[in-house]
This record gives sequence, structure tokens and C-alpha cells, in this order.
Amino acid sequence: MSMNNKQRWMGGVVLLGGGVLLTALLLKGNDEIAHDKTQATITHPIPKTEAQSQTAQSNQNGEMVSLQPLAVDVETEKRLLEEQRRSREKAVAEQEARAADFLKMQQEAEAAAARKAAEEYAAINARRTAEQESSDNIPPELGEDDKAKAQRLAEEKKKAEQQKVDQQKTDTEKKLVEDKRKADAEKKLAEEKRKAETEKKAEEEKRKAEADKKAADEKRKAEADKKATEEKRKAEADKKAADEKKHKVEADKKAADEKKRKAEAEKKAEAEKARELMENGDKKWMVQVALAANQANADAVVSKLRAKGYKVTTSPTSKGVRIMVGPSKDREVADAARKKITSDESLNMKSAWVIDWVPLDQR
Repeated sequence: MSMNNKQRWMGGVVLLGGGVLLTALLLKGNDEIAHDKTQATITHPIPKTEAQSQTAQSNQNGEMVSLQPLAVDVETEKRLLEEQRRSREKAVAEQEARAADFLKMQQEAEAAAARKAAEEYAAINARRTAEQESSDNIPPELGEDDKAKAQRLAEEKKKAEQQKVDQQKTDTEKKLVEDKRKADAEKKLAEEKRKAETEKKAEEEKRKAEADKKAADEKRKAEADKKATEEKRKAEADKKAADEKKHKVEADKKAADEKKRKAEAEKKAEAEKARELMENGDKKWMVQVALAANQANADAVVSKLRAKGYKVTTSPTSKGVRIMVGPSKDREVADAARKKITSDESLNMKSAWVIDWVPLDQR
């Protein structure tokens, strides 16, 4: 195997190993970030509310990012977000450190390969020098034929081109790594900005929902207070009306009782007056027109007689209420009154008779 083939083979092995190592580091970094996010979600679960739900947005690479709703406690939510941010920063820093280590390892491998190639090249030059010295210091160009010279020149040209290609490939890989780091940083900033906007929007929606709920509660409370006030006012009005009705009934009853008492007092006074007139008066003759069973019947008969202009007197007895017209000084006057009463068909009192009234203390 020639020196150029060895160098190409070593360079290919180094590049292949570097690519595999870089891919493994990137995959491991993504797995650790996903693991940290999952662990943070499991360790600090975010409770759901009725007004919030998980939403998904597409990032720049087309991946879906699951957005967790805000917790009820704002301080707890801030603490959880800060812990997640620190975890992400730690994972990104570790990934960048591994990428830097990989670049350093790659550069060291390239430097080692270059040193080894230089050593082999120096050994070849020394061997050529020794060969030239052993051949009476004849230059290699003079000691080799045209075919060997053309082959050597072609190999040197090919080696130079391969070194140029390797350098371009190394520069390209460095640029790709730098572009990837820059893209990751921009992606991280965009994700943080989008998350901040999402959190701000969710917080505003939560604040608006709380304000609406508070307004609805105040409105419902005001309506309940108004309804309670109206019911209380109605109950008071009903109670007042009932009290007034009760007072009116009591007043009517009292007035009726007073009227009844007054009527009874008048009747009693009239009976006492008649008894006094019959027992202590000077006149002795009375015309008894009827004996009523009760005071109501007696009052009806008295009304009829008084309507005709007679002077009527009642007197309660053990058998009923005695109704008498008079008294008169003599029997003739009393008898004339009896005849007049019995002849009056409107009175319908055919059984009237004249009695000789004697005071009770003389009977």
C-alpha cells in the first residue's frame, strides 16, 4: 500500500468516525432533553382547569410542541417554568460542550494524521536521500525513468488535490457545525419567544375568564340581593296588610260589641225605667197587650206600638217579657186605649186587657 493510499484511508476513517460520533452526541443530547422534559412533567405535573386545555403549535421544523395549561397557582407555575428553562439551558450547554469536545477530538485526530503523514513523508524523503547518496549523489530525477517520473508527479498532484479536498471538507464540516449551532440557538430563541407569547396569551385569557366570572358572580349576587329585598318588602307589606285587616276586624268586633252593649244598656235602662214607673209611680192602670217569649219578639211589638204613637213599657217576668201600654190614672182611660189597640187591624192584638197595677211593696 502506497503512502497516499494510507493517508486517504486514514483520513476517511477519521471523517467517518467523527461523523458517527457527532451523530451519536446529537441523538444523545436530544434524548436527554426529551428525558429532562418528561421527567419535569412527571415530577411537576401541571393541573388542568375547566377553562384551559392543551394546545399544539408547529415549530420551524414542522414538529408539534405540546403546551401545558397554566396552573391555578401563579407562583407554582412560575417556579415550574423556571425549572424547565434551567433544564433546557443545562441540556443545551451539555450538548454544546459535547460538540466542542467532538470538534477538539476531530482536530486532534486531524493533527495526528497530519503528523503521521509528515513523519511518513519525512521517512520517504530520508530513504530517497539515502538512496541518492548511495548512488553517487545522483538526483532522483536523473535516476528515474520517464514513466516513474510521471507516476510520481501524478501521485504528488493527486495528493495535493486530496489534501485540498480534505481541507475543504473539514472547512465544510466546521461550517455545518457552526451553522447548526447558530440554527439551534435561533430555534431556541424562537421557541422561548413563542412560549412566552403563548404563556402571556394564556395568562390574559385566564385573567379575562376570572374577571368575567367575578362580574357574573357580582351580578348574580346583586340579583339575589334584589330578589331577597323584594321578597322581604312583599312579606312586610303582606304582614302589614294582615295586621291592618286584623286590627280592622278587631275594631269592627269592638264596635259591634260596643253597639250591642249600648243597645243592651238602653234596653236595660228602659226596663228599669218601666219597672220604676210601675212600682213607684202614681198611675195604677196599664194595658197589657202581649207577653213575648224573648226580648227580640218584645222589641218587634214595641216598635209597632210606638210607630202608632203609644207609650210602651216592657217588664221582664219569669214567663217572658211583658209588653204594656200606659199607665193611665183611671180604668176608663186605660180601657179606651185597650179598645183602640184591639180594633187596629194593623197591630193584630186582639188579646189586650187592662190590669190594675199595684207597686210590689203593696202586693
